[in-house]
Amino acid sequence: MLRSDTGPLKSRTASPFAENHVLGVLSFIPATKEKTTLTASRLRQWVVGVSGSRRAGIAIAAGAFSAASQAPLNFWPILFVTFPLMVWLIDGAPAQRWRGARVCAVTGWCFGFGYFIACFYWVGHAFLVDADTFGWLLPVAVIGGPAYIALYTAIGFAGARLLWRRGALRVLAFAIALTVAEWLRGHALTGFPWNAFGYALTRPLELAQTASVIGIWGLTFIVIAVFASPATLTDKHSETARPWLPMVCALVVLLAMFLFGLERLLRTPTRMVDGVELRIMQPNLQQDAKFNYSAKAQVMEQYIALSSRKGIRPRGLDEVTHLIWPESAFPFYLNTEPGALAQIASLLPEGTVLITGADRTGAPPPGAASTDTRTSIYVIDHQGAVLALYDKVHLVPFGEYLPFQRLLERLGLSQLTKVTGGLIAGERRRPMVTPRAPPALPLLCYEVIFPDELAIGEARPGWLLNLTNDGWFGISSGPHQHFAQARLRAVEQGLPLVRAANTGISAVIDPLGRVVRILPLGTEGLLDGPLPQRISHTIYSRFGDLPAAFLVAIALILVLGGRIRNSAAERRGKS
Repeated sequence: MLRSDTGPLKSRTASPFAENHVLGVLSFIPATKEKTTLTASRLRQWVVGVSGSRRAGIAIAAGAFSAASQAPLNFWPILFVTFPLMVWLIDGAPAQRWRGARVCAVTGWCFGFGYFIACFYWVGHAFLVDADTFGWLLPVAVIGGPAYIALYTAIGFAGARLLWRRGALRVLAFAIALTVAEWLRGHALTGFPWNAFGYALTRPLELAQTASVIGIWGLTFIVIAVFASPATLTDKHSETARPWLPMVCALVVLLAMFLFGLERLLRTPTRMVDGVELRIMQPNLQQDAKFNYSAKAQVMEQYIALSSRKGIRPRGLDEVTHLIWPESAFPFYLNTEPGALAQIASLLPEGTVLITGADRTGAPPPGAASTDTRTSIYVIDHQGAVLALYDKVHLVPFGEYLPFQRLLERLGLSQLTKVTGGLIAGERRRPMVTPRAPPALPLLCYEVIFPDELAIGEARPGWLLNLTNDGWFGISSGPHQHFAQARLRAVEQGLPLVRAANTGISAVIDPLGRVVRILPLGTEGLLDGPLPQRISHTIYSRFGDLPAAFLVAIALILVLGGRIRNSAAERRGKS
């Protein structure tokens, strides 16, 4: 029989719901086969009672549907359905503490696997760029990657079960444990915080403004707590005195976030830096050309012809102060091709600089078995001189290097860039000095998804510069997700973002995340625009993740306090 409406089952075999009922989309069919209307209470009762493959199936499906909350769909109301289902599944875990935690870990893994396989399906496209070499790894990447990353949601669900108590506070327990697990995902083993749950509330832009205070990890806590809150609506009054209160609080939080963001957007107009005129070149170059040395002349001709167009400027490049090309722009090492530098010098008028991504190579570092190959950002003037250089610090595992590089290379494996020995990481990130513009903080490719890496402990830059090549992922949701995460960095830091992407999405974004100029995915073109001014420090840019940690700590105190009070009440009842 069921212990309570919100508690775990004492005996699964004693429950007719666990054995004889099937969840219909529009109906609930009891063991008597008499059809009745599906209500939230009946649905919760059925979910609490399921086990085995049904339990796993619900979790995987809920995870997959939850992916719709991320870009490009941004359908975050779906989480009002999927997160309460997860709360009910944890409710239905065995009463024994550690056994229940193990069951919840499996449930959490299933939820994470469904979520991440739906979010990251596009990763497989990168393995088809050179299908003869890497095509056989596609299933490993598309299935094995999500299977590994789902271990973090398994940790989150198990942690939630260890904090679990009947009543409304279990929603906070779920939010605490899953937020901590998401933070671990973003930091452990080089980290991969892509599509953290908090990104669900970055559209509309009014909601995203809360990130200027608590960052993505604070948003993640709010997303989980808010969208899990309907789970209490089906609680009995003996378990939760006011079952409606968490949902009301959740709606109040969403309203407060919207009003805060609306006020912030209305009182902070976009202002531009005087004397800075940007031109972003989006070549929409196919990946096979970007890595084909024989295509170097064709690539340079396309870049120069496209960059030289007048666009919206009557005098073309003569009116541009900063020409910007995307990451790894050339199918060669720029520092070994003086002819390419000469072509760049002839392209640039006096007073115009080129900011471009490019790979470079040099002498091997001590003890290395390969050349010193790096992916970098160059600042080049009209004479072909290199004024500034940045080497990518946070490399992509399996894309730019292999963990246990030498061992895996002996086994015949290589990373997608096929550089023997892997790329070498830069030592540190610092603002780049660019003539006639404020210093820029350089971020290559997915470096922009790591919010804590933007805190450099030096003089604050004037803007964020993100060069990327999302051509690896084709016309899919991947580039849209990457753009959404880059955009939130501007909101968190109060800094404008200038983004140049090979196949898109290229954009100029102001410090509140408003799009000033944009080139869509999968198009060739030029983006001419000004550089927005930065605004004053945000709370997040000053204190980083401390506000989010404070939020989680307060919730943890409430949950532990509730556990202590409940335990004391149980002891008094027994005496």
